[in-house]
Amino acid sequence: MSMTTRTDTQSPAAHVADSHDLIRVQGARVNNLKDVSVEIPKRRLTVFTGVSGSGKSSLVFGTIAAESQRLINETYSAFVQGFMPTLARPEVDVLEGLTTAIIVDQERLGADPRSTVGTATDANAMLRILFSRLGQPHIGSPQAFSFNVASVRASGAITVERGDRKAERVSFTRTGGMCTRCEGRGSVTDFDLSQLYDAGKSLAEGALTIPGYSMDGWYGRIFMGSGFLDPDKPIRDYTKKELDDLLHKEPTRIKVDNVNVTYEGLIPRIQKSFLAKDREAMQPHIRAFVDRAVIFTTCPECDGTRLSAAARSSKIRGISIADACAMQISDLAAWVRDLDEPSVAPLLAKLRHILDSFVEIGLGYLSLERPSGTLSGGEAQRVKMIRHLGSSLTDVTYVFDEPTIGLHPHDIQRMNDLLRRLRDKGNTVLVVEHKPETIAIADHVIDLGPGAGTAGGTVCFEGTVEGLRSSDTLTGRHLDDRAALKKTVREPAGTLPIRGANTHNLQNVDVDIPLGVLVVVTGVAGSGKSSLVHGSIPAGAGVVSVDQGAIRGSRRSNPATYTGLLDPIRKAFAKANGVKPALFSANSEGACPTCNGAGVIYTDLAMMAGVATPCEECEGKRFQAAVLEHRLGGRDISEVLAMSVTEAEEFFGSGEARTPAAHKILTRLSDVGLGYLTLGQPLTTLSGGERQRLKLATHMGESGGVYVLDEPTTGLHLADVEQLLGLLDRLVDAGKSVIVIEHHQAVMAHADWIIDLGPGAGHDGGRVVFEGTPADLVAARSTLTGEHLAAYVGA
Repeated sequence: MSMTTRTDTQSPAAHVADSHDLIRVQGARVNNLKDVSVEIPKRRLTVFTGVSGSGKSSLVFGTIAAESQRLINETYSAFVQGFMPTLARPEVDVLEGLTTAIIVDQERLGADPRSTVGTATDANAMLRILFSRLGQPHIGSPQAFSFNVASVRASGAITVERGDRKAERVSFTRTGGMCTRCEGRGSVTDFDLSQLYDAGKSLAEGALTIPGYSMDGWYGRIFMGSGFLDPDKPIRDYTKKELDDLLHKEPTRIKVDNVNVTYEGLIPRIQKSFLAKDREAMQPHIRAFVDRAVIFTTCPECDGTRLSAAARSSKIRGISIADACAMQISDLAAWVRDLDEPSVAPLLAKLRHILDSFVEIGLGYLSLERPSGTLSGGEAQRVKMIRHLGSSLTDVTYVFDEPTIGLHPHDIQRMNDLLRRLRDKGNTVLVVEHKPETIAIADHVIDLGPGAGTAGGTVCFEGTVEGLRSSDTLTGRHLDDRAALKKTVREPAGTLPIRGANTHNLQNVDVDIPLGVLVVVTGVAGSGKSSLVHGSIPAGAGVVSVDQGAIRGSRRSNPATYTGLLDPIRKAFAKANGVKPALFSANSEGACPTCNGAGVIYTDLAMMAGVATPCEECEGKRFQAAVLEHRLGGRDISEVLAMSVTEAEEFFGSGEARTPAAHKILTRLSDVGLGYLTLGQPLTTLSGGERQRLKLATHMGESGGVYVLDEPTTGLHLADVEQLLGLLDRLVDAGKSVIVIEHHQAVMAHADWIIDLGPGAGHDGGRVVFEGTPADLVAARSTLTGEHLAAYVGA
């Protein structure tokens, strides 16, 4: 009996299942990683630090999260996998202890014209059900409140082949909520016809001025051979019928040169080919044409709500679904909380949770009708977080990519609390981050570096925050960096007056922006900074605007093609060798015929991950062998594209290869801290911070007197912020006016003039709460920004 008692009181040995408390990575070689091996504690908050391009994203997203997703996809049947993206196994020797990864990255939400904050988060779906149950008058199912569903009516006979075949008369109706005039887009397009054609010319003389519509091409043959139009008659002399055929004719099958083709009027053709795309995804010359020729105006029928009159007529307590979507989310949450209807209690509880999550995460200032394509990278990332707050899942790996982007220091504290809460529920939280406020809350830190690109890809430090602080790594040395307030500020050379600004939430703001100095516009997220700067300063002559829009590029795009650097290089090669410039393009005549200039051969294996093998013909160099015989300064074109920006700057700066046009672009790339990038590196492999700086370098070449920069510190390491401040100073000293929208205290401290908006977000903001020098802002401490800046500079 006593033996039994003793056995019961002994402490049980640790269960073998509890020994898997680490994620082990051995020999990771994705992108620039150099055989990286790390052990990451589970159910802890681990922050990955290091300069932009050091390999943080390659380790966290490209290795750990990618393999976790691939393994989960493999649990589905081959049939289901055929509909899913195929993922290749990352280059790594061992990956153990993985759990399900939920990725919350900075990829912009779909910029489809019909995508809104409400449709992206399920809030709209719940509101539609709510209105279909409680709305008066009752107009139909939830589809009747959807601006993506058109009303349909049909009737006719169908034959049902059962025992005795017989035709049955059927009718079908579906009530949708789409506005018929704008087709659920909220805006209608008008065309400036003078930008479509030159009325004084005939078709044969090249009257059409639309990109790609030359009379030598296929479109020209269709218009000339249609028989609807006289090709030799000036367009100004067309009859009403001919002009209607040119502009609006419905798709009609015709025969041209014995080939069956479809003739369609110019306007429906432009709407289908150009306007169906997101503006950012258009090629530059197409975007310029659309900006010139197309005028977007609010739909007069639905007043921009996207909904039909019937959908707007059904109301709950005097509020229609259009009114609800237009409300600020914090107000909508209060309205939903007041609804007490037992018949829809579970739905109301879920809707309240989603709307409260918006407020909690600092996005209460948005409205559900806001187009999702207009959200910044930081806002998009926080919208994606909403579905994970309050989730019952535990032991999940959450992966965040700089969650503090676009957040005022005041809001970073709130984000830190959310990250801690996810960890405290028993989840592993992996965060790629540069902000010291978030690095400070880490349980474990992994610092990559020491440099970027080929100079990075190794683990410099692993341990606690205190250990990082005392380590001699670049991040450790700069962790406590604090920019001091300037002793003297520059005097403005003039002012840019803004009067009565009321874009979005601005409340008739009057402000004078000083010119010839460094002006920083601050305020909490949603206070109206972007509305003031982008909405009130016309991005026309003399204004160079560098926003946070994503750089879109295929694996054929690289820094040389994106910045226009390849043009002068190709011309220099052509001149030195007496051949055509097109030979030195891997996308044109010089391309290797086997791989079409891609450098690799892709083999599609259906639901298995595709295999990419280096092209045997060109050995991955992308060019024909004959092209590589032509040299400039002793190097062939493939060797030049393999150079880093720093090497190329030296190469094109002097000697036989001296090319001033190329050297100028390379100097700008160096100035923004991209000296380590290779000219031919695919854009798809660049990190978010690198893409932002590549964009900045490209725009610096534009001739303008006023530079508008939207959070240029995005994705920048603490050590690089100093270099950015030097670049801003050089721009101002060169006679430019620089206006920066920024949350980083180092940039605020370095400013000559600060304009602070607030005091809150949404309808609680939209006013100028401070104008003056940083020193005055710190002394007054009258705003949230002032308090945080004072704490930062130690005043």
